[in-house]
Amino acid sequence: MAQSSTFPEVVELNVGGQVYVTRFETLTAVPKSLLWAKFTQNTPANLPKDSKGRFFFDRDGFLFRYILDYLRDSELFLPEYFKERKRLQREADFFQLPELSRRLAAVSKDSSSAEDSGEPEEAELTSPVTSSSSSERPLRSPGGNSGYITIGYRGTYTIGRDIQADAKFRRVARITVCGKISVAKEVFGETLNESRDPDRPPDKYTARYYLKYNFLEQAFDRLAEAGFHMVACSSTGTCSYGSNDPSEDKLWTSYTEYVFCR
Repeated sequence: MAQSSTFPEVVELNVGGQVYVTRFETLTAVPKSLLWAKFTQNTPANLPKDSKGRFFFDRDGFLFRYILDYLRDSELFLPEYFKERKRLQREADFFQLPELSRRLAAVSKDSSSAEDSGEPEEAELTSPVTSSSSSERPLRSPGGNSGYITIGYRGTYTIGRDIQADAKFRRVARITVCGKISVAKEVFGETLNESRDPDRPPDKYTARYYLKYNFLEQAFDRLAEAGFHMVACSSTGTCSYGSNDPSEDKLWTSYTEYVFCR
């Protein structure tokens, strides 16, 4: 068995492209789990690493945050309207956390029953690391994850000289995301492009992220599923001609921002 001293006290992970920083004792909190085995039965040289030397796991980087929460806090906090329980259960099975998997299965069953009866969902998830069945606490959305996200969108319209003519609309390739790093990653996960502001700490804010698709409805669906609702919207527009000739088609450009809150 490898000694824990062979690993640093603070461990950096790359899970499916998402970077996590946690303590060695957090990763080994559940005996006989996959992470416990990886970090107690091996040495750092035996584990795969990315180009920056972080330990690499080819799993869902978005959902791993809940695996880590389960190990770190002895509880599992899920956002309201969380719809990834089955996928999270699959991750729990992979990381060999049978108690977490069992509780996720129970919550999914309770959720289905609540939907059938029209009653609100009530379920509990706690970790066996330090908790027992007599001290279980309810599943809820943590207040620390509340906040604002602003979606920016720019589009152009080309309108012919005949006001009745059809307008040609071109959607831009980028929908910008402004807000706290950790909240943006929670909502948009792998669809968030971080190339313009890489390696920014999760407790900081950015206005440089954008999405990997160009349909606003996809962004709105993700925000709604994460419990956000729109609180404000503003738009500006300008008009110009394709050339200096007023007889040419008019080109309208608009920029709109949508503010969401949870």
